[in-house]
Amino acid sequence: MKGWQEHELHALRTITCDAQLFEVVVSMVQSLGFDHCSYGLRTPLPVSRPKVLLLTNYPRAWQDRYKEKGYLAVDPTVRHGTRSLQPVVWSDAFFTSNRDFWEEARSFGLCVGWAQSSRDVNSTMGMLSVSRSGEPISEIELRDKEVKLAWLTQMAHLGMSRILTAKLMPEAEAQLTAREIEVMRWTAEGKTSSEIADILNISERTANFHIANAITKLNAPNKTAAVIRAGMLGMLG
Repeated sequence: MKGWQEHELHALRTITCDAQLFEVVVSMVQSLGFDHCSYGLRTPLPVSRPKVLLLTNYPRAWQDRYKEKGYLAVDPTVRHGTRSLQPVVWSDAFFTSNRDFWEEARSFGLCVGWAQSSRDVNSTMGMLSVSRSGEPISEIELRDKEVKLAWLTQMAHLGMSRILTAKLMPEAEAQLTAREIEVMRWTAEGKTSSEIADILNISERTANFHIANAITKLNAPNKTAAVIRAGMLGMLG
């Protein structure tokens, strides 16, 4: 990507405000021939109700309608993004599962689009969608622009994660010691504190001490929740 809008590329790596970073993403998307874009970020925690942030320059009326109808829960692009990192080009066939949603989006001028999701080491998911109301995306255009769009998807996610993770998911900032990680790994395997003590040649009291420290650092209610959080955040890998 060297030589491709160097100023914007530097901004993606250094900006510390999510709204300002999104403005850069919008500018880059428009330089690639699209009118609108949205970026969504979803944290893996809490497991039962992940936090979601959505930044978009879609028409205000569509933003209001999307929120009012709870379309986030049924949007086929979001559903695809949670299951695959493969990019998708919007089409009638792709939206077969929700024709009403597709027809309504088109009525707001969102007729042509492309989307791809991304994930980082903390299991935080991001997705970039771009759209326009004009000409369909041809095979030639797709070959020419998809690498840049995929790269922008990843860079936007890395930038947004850097800015937002500590605020939305403070558990990701926890620093477990090597021993705490070792004890939590064995806990994840279903071992009791007594068994872990035998495996690591430490006292049961010491094993429980490390578990308690991990629970506190991860802001978890108990050791089961702590193990789940540590695993989902990539701390036990």
